[in-house]
Amino acid sequence: MVQATEYRQKLIEEYKQEVIPLLRYVPWLEEHSGKPGSTNYRGQGFTEHTMSFPVYDSTLMSFIRDASGSVLMDRNYNYVYTRKKIRNHEDERKLIAAAGVNEWDTLRGILSKYVLGGRTRSILWSKGVQERIFLLVLEQMRKIIEYWDKPM
Repeated sequence: MVQATEYRQKLIEEYKQEVIPLLRYVPWLEEHSGKPGSTNYRGQGFTEHTMSFPVYDSTLMSFIRDASGSVLMDRNYNYVYTRKKIRNHEDERKLIAAAGVNEWDTLRGILSKYVLGGRTRSILWSKGVQERIFLLVLEQMRKIIEYWDKPM
């Protein structure tokens, strides 16, 4: 019993060290939730045959850089989606809201889909902000840590 408690405390401490650097983005994510995190660039001489490209908010790009460099990233996030039968944003939100310490890997998988998947499908970065996925994952991670540790 004591061994299990010590292990859980060690695990929570590791989780805390992973999440703390990302929590500074929560106010920005709250402010921009429901809005896309990018705009389409249309320079001078833009015509109907010119291709536009997204320009991302610098805070969003800082969040992506910090998150992608953390150990929270799971390169096998597709397995989480297959195993948990996640099909849409509503499924993601339900799983995030119900997640506890035992579902930490599910939270990592959902976060990873938007951060790592955004490297090839950049719309995912905007969707992560717009659909509040980034915000919900970080808030749930904070709740889990605060439940087992002390408030941050």
